[in-house]
Amino acid sequence: MVNVIIDGIAVRVPEGTTIMEAAAKAGITIPSLCYLKEINEIGACRVCCVEVEGEERLVSSCNNLVYEGMEVHTNSPRAREARRINVELLLSQHEGECAICVRAGNCKLQQVANSFGILCNPFEKNLPKLQWTNTFPLFRNVQKCIKCMRCVQYCEKIQTLGIWELTGSGGRATIDVTYNRRIKDSDCALCGQCITHCPVGALRERDDTRAVLDALADPNVVTVVQIAPAVRAAWGEAHGLPREMATVRRLTAVLRSMGFDYVFDTAFSADLTIMEEAAEFLKRFTAGELEQYPMFTSCCPGWLRFLKSQYPQLTDQLSTAKSPQQMFGAITKTYFAERIGVPPEKIFCVSIMPCIAKKAEKDGHVFDRKKKELQDVDVVLTTREMDRLIRSENINVFSLPEAEFDSPLGIGSGAGIIFGATGGVMEAALRTAYHTVTGSNPPADAFRAVRGEEGWREAEFDLNGTTVRCAVASGLGNARRLVEAVLAGRVKYDFVEIMACPGGCVGGGGQPIPFDQHDQADVRGELLYKLDRLSPLRYSHENPEIRILYRDYLQEPMSERAEELLHTDHHSWTMPLNPGLQGKDAEDTTIQLGYGQTDFM
Repeated sequence: MVNVIIDGIAVRVPEGTTIMEAAAKAGITIPSLCYLKEINEIGACRVCCVEVEGEERLVSSCNNLVYEGMEVHTNSPRAREARRINVELLLSQHEGECAICVRAGNCKLQQVANSFGILCNPFEKNLPKLQWTNTFPLFRNVQKCIKCMRCVQYCEKIQTLGIWELTGSGGRATIDVTYNRRIKDSDCALCGQCITHCPVGALRERDDTRAVLDALADPNVVTVVQIAPAVRAAWGEAHGLPREMATVRRLTAVLRSMGFDYVFDTAFSADLTIMEEAAEFLKRFTAGELEQYPMFTSCCPGWLRFLKSQYPQLTDQLSTAKSPQQMFGAITKTYFAERIGVPPEKIFCVSIMPCIAKKAEKDGHVFDRKKKELQDVDVVLTTREMDRLIRSENINVFSLPEAEFDSPLGIGSGAGIIFGATGGVMEAALRTAYHTVTGSNPPADAFRAVRGEEGWREAEFDLNGTTVRCAVASGLGNARRLVEAVLAGRVKYDFVEIMACPGGCVGGGGQPIPFDQHDQADVRGELLYKLDRLSPLRYSHENPEIRILYRDYLQEPMSERAEELLHTDHHSWTMPLNPGLQGKDAEDTTIQLGYGQTDFM
């Protein structure tokens, strides 16, 4: 233990504690912009500098350790002045159009600048220039970047893709895509974690809200919207709604008040995914096709992009089942279109997703209709885009009464709801696989061993006398370690679920960004498991609307019609760095960011 004095307060902390952590224990907050514990502790922003007695220079508190007898002044005139100058220098290279920034009111730089009372900047503006695509789902505005390195470090250390790097030096230093590539030519998985860890508005998703507003205003279009399971755990955060009020039924009422003709639950198509994926797993497992490598889940497009770029040799091990989003779109423009007597081309299908990779997923030609070139899903909005849309429509989310989903695609089981948490897909699939093999339901929580906060978990289950070896991983760094172990023969699994984002979809790159940027995935995930426990339906195969769909339209899982609508060929598309088949080379455009230019789209 080490004894230190911080702003006159005696503190006793373990050896190896940073000044910032010791100050926090004393109840003193030291401002920072770049700091991420154990990820980005490089003192890049210099906003956390403090004065230490006996030291000639100010030191950064995020990466300097305390020592016995250290006396620290966190708010001395010298420290305050240095911080203020550092922030003013950052502002001189930051496009400060806060009123039209997606992070207005939720920006660390804005907060710090205001806390220092900066009302004008003595330094001349010198905004950098850089080209960026306006079609890729991930958008970067170089003129807002403060070079904090968070995106670089998170992508490298947690997701192990290394998409970003620091280029240039001195005042010309900036963040760009590695190897001098365009983002669309990189192996970016579109997990969006760089967005949620950016302290400012330099990174965001491509905004698609205008297309939704245009569809809602078109009287000749039938608008259908689906709500992903993870969205219900987070959508109220941006509006100040307590979690007990921010229910999915209240969100249903909000979307209906916007003018959507039909509001459905993606938990329905999550149940549908389970029916197909569980049947596919049992078929491949009993046929001995999983002796060497396991079957991997395919509902996370970020994970699919990762595997196709990093381990394309494992493509055949992916489940051929489409994701719940795409299954919903396919059923909406076939079965549902027939039910309501509307041509599929008149249906505009919108998804509310916690993910920006879903924007790329819906664009993929692999999901197009075979006979009619229609997309299953027309537009994907992230949870953040939906929240912005709600505010733009001046909807009072506190006053709206709850509303029910429409039918027949509106009922979802608890198994479908837990899709949004890491391990949920595995657990839901095993519930139905067990029923298929034994004819009876297992206890609803029989497979809870796949739950947990660990990034890589494994478990074995008895399936009517046969042992099934399972693994779950969330976060692409954990996915890489798991896949490398599988390829090296160090581990042997039959069924593996992987989610690109730590914690699963609840921690997705399209979810609301907490102001303090503390991870909310665990809290959101626990809410989904609570909803599962409270659900009257906890098994996908007991969903009455799923049963009707198979009885009247699909016949049975893995039927010819189910294969056509609900399954896909993962070899029909590729990632830019994959030397295999050439993917669709979409026409792209770029925009030039000039001094003071703000109309980036």
